Amino acid sequence: MEPLEAPRQPTPENYTMMQAFEWYVPADQQHWNRLYEAVAGLKATGIDNLWIPPGCKGSSQQGNGYDIYDLYDIGEFDQKGGLSTKWGTKEDLVRLVRRAGDVGIGIYWDAVLNQKAGADRTEQCCVIEVDPNDRTKAITDPYSIDGWLGFDFPARRGKYSIMTYHWYHFSGTDYNNANGKTAIYRILGDGKDWSKFVDKEKGNYDYLMFADLDYTHPEVEADVKAWSEWLHSQVPIKGIRFDAIKHYSEEFLQSLVAYMDAKIGPGWFLVGEFWEDSLDAMTTYIRNMQHKFSLFDAPLVYNFSSISNTENADLTKVFDGTLVSVEPVNAVTLVMNHDTQPYQALAADIQPFFKPLAYCLILLRAEGYPCVFYGDVYGIEGDHPLPPSCDGRVPDLCLVRKLYAYGEQHDYFDFPQCIGWTRLGTWDRPFGLACVMSNAGPNAKWMYVGQEHEGEVWTDLLGWAEGQVTINSDGWGRFTCAGVSVAVWVNQSAEGRDQFGKL
Repeated sequence: MEPLEAPRQPTPENYTMMQAFEWYVPADQQHWNRLYEAVAGLKATGIDNLWIPPGCKGSSQQGNGYDIYDLYDIGEFDQKGGLSTKWGTKEDLVRLVRRAGDVGIGIYWDAVLNQKAGADRTEQCCVIEVDPNDRTKAITDPYSIDGWLGFDFPARRGKYSIMTYHWYHFSGTDYNNANGKTAIYRILGDGKDWSKFVDKEKGNYDYLMFADLDYTHPEVEADVKAWSEWLHSQVPIKGIRFDAIKHYSEEFLQSLVAYMDAKIGPGWFLVGEFWEDSLDAMTTYIRNMQHKFSLFDAPLVYNFSSISNTENADLTKVFDGTLVSVEPVNAVTLVMNHDTQPYQALAADIQPFFKPLAYCLILLRAEGYPCVFYGDVYGIEGDHPLPPSCDGRVPDLCLVRKLYAYGEQHDYFDFPQCIGWTRLGTWDRPFGLACVMSNAGPNAKWMYVGQEHEGEVWTDLLGWAEGQVTINSDGWGRFTCAGVSVAVWVNQSAEGRDQFGKL
């Protein structure tokens, strides 16, 4: 008797994340409501998780939340200008998260744990000034300053946490209220120093901005761990994006993750902003975090920027030195974020013609967890507004990923100005795709899509390449793209093609 074949397992649907804000979103306290209205449509395009902006109260209602004041105020208490954060009230936030859950979208919280801002009062403490370019070097003798280091949270009155913060809970600050001098001040005290478990840029990169938290102090560690448990009780999130992780203790973060696993349960998606062009530093961090952590692929963003600004650049090298090339499971791939968008501190200029190519490179390949940017989907506001990128086709590219980017991948990175790849499909997601792109003139590639597609007629979903391709008996087709463009070819009869151009 022939043994029975094991039943075939269904192919999991591809996941896509979206950063659900850009730096210049209006400070109208309505962003949670905007997202509430958007989540159903986003889910239809293939967005599965939203990285929302920092939801804790900042130093003002205009701040994006990286100027964090109170971890335990997510738009509930009348402090720093009102009840709302820049994004809205706690009630609005909870309503958004519930709606997202109803349509099948998870929420990733943006946790700002490196610093505090907007102190309620000054406190005196003893400091030394350090060299801004080498924070291990003192440039003064110890002396006393009047620093903005007292956090009482008077409007909250101890609700959720009775912890108040004082000078001894911080390792550094940047302003002496006594004389108005701005410098980098390392706070002195028994056993106090910069953390040893941070990036070594500038000698020691513990200090970034505002009042720098000291995670060697047991009260700070306990309060932030308790906050993680409290946050989950208030807002049912699926994951966390940790801001500025190369600036605070890696040892503490390992302890925090273990605490969350024990108290709330495992299964979190955790990603860190470790903005670094050193691949060795990034892979070391992932190993130290036992591969429980993902990182944003900063080297990939810089490759996109460099290639898009170099005439006749070599597209075959687009993944050289990137995180996704060596840690494909732990790499979050992206084209732009709120720090690299135009006119921001880490701005990485990517020419408009290259944006569709870049999005295909992160969305339609097997490696990496792609994150699309709010500003590329909806446009960028502020003093230098920009329209949605890719002629408004980013949602369509997300939908291509959801419907067709499955199965074995064949790469054709064999010509500097024209590259391509195919996805052959799977038994239950059978359609597959062929992607070809050029950063020079019109071009074409013969590419294999599988003999099971023999006789099918494929067309470019984006409509940027003309004509049809009939797959031959060996499973090959000649796929074209226009000059300085990209084409995504799919069977013209593939299920779901009627959804494109409507989102």
